[in-house]
Amino acid sequence: MRLPILLAIVVSAGACGGVEYRDTNAAVDANPLCASAPSQPGEPVSADCERKREAVWSSSREGDDAALDFSGKRDD
Repeated sequence: MRLPILLAIVVSAGACGGVEYRDTNAAVDANPLCASAPSQPGEPVSADCERKREAVWSSSREGDDAALDFSGKRDD
């Protein structure tokens, strides 16, 4: 009985947010200027050739900024 309840909570919480995943590996591999690696350890790498992987969690959607009204008044 616990599994269906836990699954319902996880599914409903997942519907409220989303994850955006960004990866620059393909762009770095496609750039011919990034083909040569730095020759010395600690040598800075160009910002265009830096490999980054990041995920951003967002619990709200764009355009979903309307405040909730809990006053109980009907505006229909």
